[in-house]
Amino acid sequence: MTKKYVIALDEGTTSARAVIWNAEGREVASGQLEFEQVYPKPGWVEHRPEDIFIAQRASLREALDRGKISLSSIAGIGITNQRETTIVWDRKTGKPVHNAIVWQCRRTSGIVDKLVADGHGELFTQRTGLIPDSYFSATKVKWILDSVPGARERAERGDLLFGTVDTYLLWRLSGGKVHKTDYTNASRTMLFNIHKLAWDEELCKILDIPMALLPEARPSSEVYGYTDPAIVGAEVPLCGVVGDQQGALFGQCCFEEGEMKNTYGTGCFLLLNTGRKAVPSNNRLLTTVAYSLEEGKANYALEGSVFIAGAVVQWLRDGVNMIDHAKETATMAESVEHSELYLVPAFVGLGAPHWDQYARGLLIGITRDTGRANIVRAALESVAFQARDLVGAMERDTGTPTKHLTVDGGMARNDFLMQFQADILGVDVVRPRVLETTALGAAFLAGLAVDVWDGLDEIRSLWQADETFSPKDIDRDALYDRWQDAVRRSGDWAKH
Repeated sequence: MTKKYVIALDEGTTSARAVIWNAEGREVASGQLEFEQVYPKPGWVEHRPEDIFIAQRASLREALDRGKISLSSIAGIGITNQRETTIVWDRKTGKPVHNAIVWQCRRTSGIVDKLVADGHGELFTQRTGLIPDSYFSATKVKWILDSVPGARERAERGDLLFGTVDTYLLWRLSGGKVHKTDYTNASRTMLFNIHKLAWDEELCKILDIPMALLPEARPSSEVYGYTDPAIVGAEVPLCGVVGDQQGALFGQCCFEEGEMKNTYGTGCFLLLNTGRKAVPSNNRLLTTVAYSLEEGKANYALEGSVFIAGAVVQWLRDGVNMIDHAKETATMAESVEHSELYLVPAFVGLGAPHWDQYARGLLIGITRDTGRANIVRAALESVAFQARDLVGAMERDTGTPTKHLTVDGGMARNDFLMQFQADILGVDVVRPRVLETTALGAAFLAGLAVDVWDGLDEIRSLWQADETFSPKDIDRDALYDRWQDAVRRSGDWAKH
């Protein structure tokens, strides 16, 4: 096979990556470029769409150059992305009408409050599997249409397009020929009926969002279109699209009902494959599309979403200048004992299972001998405590205790965090050889569409474990009780 490589474009919250994979599922080369975070007001988070595209195209070129690989050897390109981030742009010019509103942004909390007060909350949950929150795309679209002069009129004329970041990249890379998304990303908008796998006209009407804005929703693995040679340098199939957390689930080969993974990225995301059943949650988790390999059919997942995980380390570095590099955190944390210091990183509210839009960050337990290392340790511990919140909710929903936790994402490289995660859960934490499972999942889905791999069994044979962290004997329940107390104290702060 002459076309022996697959490229995954992994467009995250803080950087764009491109990873080239061979047919053995091994990384050949990669490129990465950070882009600026824009904070217009407290609790508001934006990206410039052009920054996203420039960074993604540059990372693609960097990966090709590093691997000394030509586009003629690429069988296909898959895309995985920060999911709920919202972009609206002009159909003809491609110019965004506003900056991208990032999934972390809380500006639409009031719209969500009104939606629920008007009695629509249960309808949205039943059809979309989501708990109404400003996290999701729908209220961000409404805000743009209501706030940008002339935007609503242009949208009603059919002059504007909406997309999550995958859709925007497909449109840009194809030279404006492809306006599509996949079922997984569509399921994060709060406008998509996950049972019918179709956009919901009634939900759009409630939020006054013209359906002409919406992209065509498709399975996660198929040829969506082709890159424009004038933009990329050659015509290459765009043949796999998946939301980042669903991509990680697929990259971890969690293809069967009951298989679960936890990703430690900017946020922290626990997903459990529930097979062909969209299982409703009684513990404030989300029901979402896991992946789809054919039109009109999908595997579903229960998901717990934590907004701030790796972002707390970024805050330690850039916000309060406590560290120079993320690699320092493990050594610093290990230099001190747990000291009853708790950091609740509710910088943009709390996600599952709390869903408190108005919670804000809290550091409690400070004494005269509290130093940088104690705060760094508390920051890392907060990620593990939040993951236990999710695991506990998942166990209550399924009635099944967790046997072990499979992990991935950048923070999974942190040995202190992984050991503390095992300690606080009381189960083994298994780290795979390939941690970039989000990009790997996008590559697998793209490769399936163009016959690089024959099926799921062949893909599963490529997965390998790297290290297992077994729990130490600690008073984990007492530590967790104190964590829950700290979380309660952070709640509802921004309403006052």
